[in-house]
This record gives sequence, C-alpha cells and structure tokens, in this order.
Amino acid sequence: MNLFRNYHIKNYNFRLVVAVLTLTILGVFIVGSANENYMTRQIVGMLLGLIVMTVVSLVNYSLVLSFHWVYYAVACVMLALVFTPLGYSSHNATRWLQIGGFRYQPSEFAKVLIVLFFARFLMDHEEDLNTPKRLALCALLGAAPLLLIVREPDLSTTIVTFMMIFSMMFFAGLSYKIVAPLVGAGVLGVLFVIYSTIYSAGGGLLAYQGNRIKAWLQPEKYPDLARQQQNSIMAIGSGQVLGKGLNNTGVDSVKNGNYIPEPHTDFIFAVAGEELGFLGSSIIIILLFVIVYECIRTAKRAKDLSGKLICIGMASLVGFQAFVNICVVTGLMPNTGIPLPFVSYGLTSLVALYFGIGMVLNVSLQSKKFYEV
Repeated sequence: MNLFRNYHIKNYNFRLVVAVLTLTILGVFIVGSANENYMTRQIVGMLLGLIVMTVVSLVNYSLVLSFHWVYYAVACVMLALVFTPLGYSSHNATRWLQIGGFRYQPSEFAKVLIVLFFARFLMDHEEDLNTPKRLALCALLGAAPLLLIVREPDLSTTIVTFMMIFSMMFFAGLSYKIVAPLVGAGVLGVLFVIYSTIYSAGGGLLAYQGNRIKAWLQPEKYPDLARQQQNSIMAIGSGQVLGKGLNNTGVDSVKNGNYIPEPHTDFIFAVAGEELGFLGSSIIIILLFVIVYECIRTAKRAKDLSGKLICIGMASLVGFQAFVNICVVTGLMPNTGIPLPFVSYGLTSLVALYFGIGMVLNVSLQSKKFYEV
C-alpha cells in the first residue's frame, strides 16, 4: 500500500479549504481584537495548521488507518498523563500537559485520534456491529477516553466526544432499535439532572456544574454565577446589525470593560457579536455550516466506509462543538468551557482541527469518482 498516490487535483476539495481558511483568518482578527497579545500566536497556529493539513491531505488515509490501535493507545495515554506531575491545572481543572515551556490540551488531539480509531474499527466490524458482544466492546472502548476527559473535569468535551462517537456508530449501521432507547434514555437523563439540580440533589454533578445549571435557569437568583453569560448576551445584542467594529475603543463596549473574562477563548462569539454584529456572526455560522456540509458531502463520495466515517466524525466534531459553544454564549445552554472551532484562541485546538480536515481532504482525493476515471 502506497503512502502517497497519483492524485487528481480536480478531486481536491478546495471549497472546504477556502471555508476553513476564511473562518480561521476571521478568527485571527477577532482574537486580536479581544486580546492583541494572542494574535501573533494564533497566526503561528494557523500557519502550522495549514502545513499539517496540506501534508496530511496527501497521505493515503487507508495506510494511516492501519495504525488505528496506536492512535487509540496514544489518545488514552495522553489523557491519563494530565493526572501525573506533568499535568497543569487552571480554574479548578486539570486539562493540560506542561512539558518544559510547551503546554497543550491532550483532549483536543484525542478527539481527532478517536475519530481515526473508530473509522477503521467500525469498518472492520460493520457486519457484526449490532451484536451484543461488539456493542459491549464499542461501549468499553468509548468509555475509557470519555471517563478520562470527564475526570479532568471537562463535561462539555465529554459530551461532544460522545456525540461524535455515537454519530459514527449510527452512520456505520447502528440499529434504530438501539438508537431509539439510547436517545430516550439520554433525554430522560438530562431532565433528571436538571430537576435534581434545581432541588439541590445535585444530579450526580460536581458542585460548580450544578451551580452553572442553576445560574442558567434562574439568573436573577444567582447574579454572580450568571454574570459572564448575561454579559455575553448583552454584548451580542449591543452589536445590532453591523457591530461596533473590530478593535473599537468605545467605553460602552462590554469587551473593553472586561465584563467577559478571557473573551479570546470560550466566549469569542460574544466578541464577534458585539464588534461584527448580526452580519458578522451570521457569516461565522454560515462558514461553520459549510465546513460541516463539505465533510458530509465528501463522506457520500468516499471509496469505503472508513473514509466515510472519517468525514462524519470530523463533521460531528466541528458541528456539535460549534453548536454547544454558540448555545452557551447566547444563553441557550448552561455555561461550559469549550472553544469555537477555528475561531477561539488555542494552538492545540487549531492544529488538531487542521489535522482532521487534512484527513477529510485525502478522502476527497480518493473518492469514488477518482477510481471511475
């Protein structure tokens, strides 16, 4: 099996590349407006990501997936290492690894590695996916990284990773007879957590997680806890249609008044709403939709199931993560820390996403049409 193939450039998904680069460049300017100290680093992350994406897009994904068990092991080991002396804690969470002067978040890379693992694993077991033995094995393999992530604690990333794995299993042929009860159980579980949190039972959540749900449901009762999210909503509303402009110095700016802590990361969409208005926010959402759509479109044309699952996994990762982030910032979900794909500051997240998109691009180069030519 060749590492590189004689690809046809006409099969390269340039629409996906343009959407990713446009969104990232827009994110660079928004990050710079939120905190100019991080703009240069974000540019470095974009350039590094572009190199990674280009190289990966030319590597035969079928060969890459032959090492799928290695990726799974690396993902689990990285996630476990955060609980060793190498782990770095911030805001009551241990989500980073500190090696010398270099710090990165393993869960961001782990999500993409998990996509690669399950793409090959589910293809190998497509025929017996719905047997009790295979379902139990899938559950165990998915539970290991999920439990490590939730222990950090990082509930939002755990939820996104679970939805990503579930989407890949569904696309691989998971029976509706299994999907329906799982969805029903999930809805009931969410309702139970919300109900028990309101009535102080906790719902099995950590104290700070329960407090965030209370602040989301009753912001007037918990003004201190709800302040960040309420200020975010106010910032987005104040941008109106065209916004106040990037790098504005207005005294009426929520961002300039430091009412949103660390706006360059999880609440970057609030900065976009205030400074670019409804128009700019809509462009960000449209670009995210285009990226998800192009991943799904590439999946439909993939030569085999593993290629389809790579694309579905990345579409789910970008789509669910963007959905959760924007819902939090706009007050539709409880406050939880998760970056907006390609927009929020974070070199680890940016490079990992570019790596995943590179795999999708390689799938497009080996589409069914390629073999029909």
